[in-house]
Amino acid sequence: MDSWPIKASTQNGPEVHTEATTAKRDNWGNDIEFLMSCIALSVGLGNVWRFPFIALENGGGAFLIPYIITLLLVGRPIYYLEMILGQFSSRGSVKVFEYAPIMKGIGYGQAILTFFIATYYSSLMALTLHYLVDSFYATLPWSYCREEWGDQCIDSKIQRDGTPKVVRNITGVKKTSAEFYFVNIVLHEKANIDDGIGVPNWRLAITLAVSWLVIGGVIIKGIKSSGKASYFLAIFPYVIMLVLLVRSLTLPGAFDGVLFFLTPQWDRLLDAKVWYAAVTQVFFSLTVCYGIILMYASFNRFRHNIYRDCNIVTSLDTCTSLLSGIVIFGILGNLAHESNNPDIKSVVKSGPGLAFISYPDAIAKFEAVPQIFSALFFLMMFILGVGSNVGVISSVITVICDGFTTIQRWVVVSVMVVICYCFGLMYITPGGQFIMNYIDFYAVTLVAIVLGIFELIAASWVYGVKNICRDIKFMLKIKTSIYYRICWGIVTPVFMTAVLIYMLVDYEPLKYNDTLYPEGLYALGWCISAVGIGQLLIWGFYTAYTAPQYSFGQRFKIAFKPTSEWGPLDTTTLKEYREYVQSFEESCAPKRKGFWFKFYDNIFG
Repeated sequence: MDSWPIKASTQNGPEVHTEATTAKRDNWGNDIEFLMSCIALSVGLGNVWRFPFIALENGGGAFLIPYIITLLLVGRPIYYLEMILGQFSSRGSVKVFEYAPIMKGIGYGQAILTFFIATYYSSLMALTLHYLVDSFYATLPWSYCREEWGDQCIDSKIQRDGTPKVVRNITGVKKTSAEFYFVNIVLHEKANIDDGIGVPNWRLAITLAVSWLVIGGVIIKGIKSSGKASYFLAIFPYVIMLVLLVRSLTLPGAFDGVLFFLTPQWDRLLDAKVWYAAVTQVFFSLTVCYGIILMYASFNRFRHNIYRDCNIVTSLDTCTSLLSGIVIFGILGNLAHESNNPDIKSVVKSGPGLAFISYPDAIAKFEAVPQIFSALFFLMMFILGVGSNVGVISSVITVICDGFTTIQRWVVVSVMVVICYCFGLMYITPGGQFIMNYIDFYAVTLVAIVLGIFELIAASWVYGVKNICRDIKFMLKIKTSIYYRICWGIVTPVFMTAVLIYMLVDYEPLKYNDTLYPEGLYALGWCISAVGIGQLLIWGFYTAYTAPQYSFGQRFKIAFKPTSEWGPLDTTTLKEYREYVQSFEESCAPKRKGFWFKFYDNIFG
């Protein structure tokens, strides 16, 4: 690595690493708090809410192999990389780019997309609170059909007289009362949004406000408060999920659904759409390329064993996704059995609402006090939402607090909670699911993939895999395996680039429930994506322009090199690190010229 060529205070304005500055940086109360917070963040709504309907839309078992391969080639390497960069530098998702200042627009772009995630995650929490309140009725309101739903509805609850349900007529397959309830009573969903999205549901507006009050209360004091809450947020959901697992597997026909979920359909491995879905699900499930893991790791003690934590969290995340998939597909198998419909995929409406249809349907079949199980389940869903959203919105708040150090944290938190609440109201309108699907694609998924590719390029090729491995050796005293070196340098960025190219080449106008959006929204969507991705250019040119060099070309070139302040935040450790780097460079063999040697040396050197 080149020596520190410029003063950070003159190029990018980061704070000087004095003892006073170091003392202001929060730290986790203990190592377990960090692990539990990562589990609460990564093992959350992405697993229980999103994974089942993504798997259903991509062939059930056909999705598992691409998902696991993608986890190993994309998810785990990026997760470990973000942990390393965050803990090594003790900086948030913007200031960490002191290792490649011209790339700090990645951090700002990720802050924008995490803001959007926070707003629609909170709307899901509002839905869970709605169901939680409804769980205390003497009869679960989604367990029976209303007269106005006609003969196309079948009760979700089990008939006590054992009368079989006849669910087919000349008009096709009937729907459960749980699905009617979600679409017609909870969402009041519109067939299209050509005439607007409507006004917010007042009940959901209240539950949305409660959701943000809880989130605000958890994060108001930073990691000191969220770390303590992480124990409950990480452990309690598993207790409820195991109860639901037992119940779903005891339903008639459940094993047919589980078999559909676990049986690979090898021909689907050649379907690029399945691989694209796997990549986006890994992003959501592990919350990589959003800057959140990096932010959490920045509060660790310098020598904390994140290699162990990375393996624990990524493995547990996969197991949780499989567990939730078995629960959901067990329920779908039961629905197929009751409706005499061999096509498991067609027995329920797919999409983001799947968890609010299949889970309630299963709970309605509990013969003993279903209200208790319902309340516990939706409390679990709410807690999963809190665990996920605490990390998501904390990442945005950390960027703001790092940029405006004179503003007190509680002020930033209060303002962000109000803004996110107001923004989230559009998701709880009759057209809210249209907007959620729209924002998820244009403002989150597309932007995350592009910024993720540039994040890997910045770390692996601008800063260098060789330098990352050197920093790991200094910090953790371990040698980085060939697996991580090859993934960071070659496999992961190539894999993600291929997915992005496919995504753009195969692009079709976005739909929700096979319904197109108004024409003008497609142009607006690409503008939203451009704002997030455009942060790269905006901050890249700003960084080069403000660098104190003789010409723009020199300023541009120097912006690719680490600042003089890059390294551990603690001044004593920083001094040791600089001595270590000097010794490392002196011990290296004389550099040979040539592209291929540099390529090889960066990955294997």
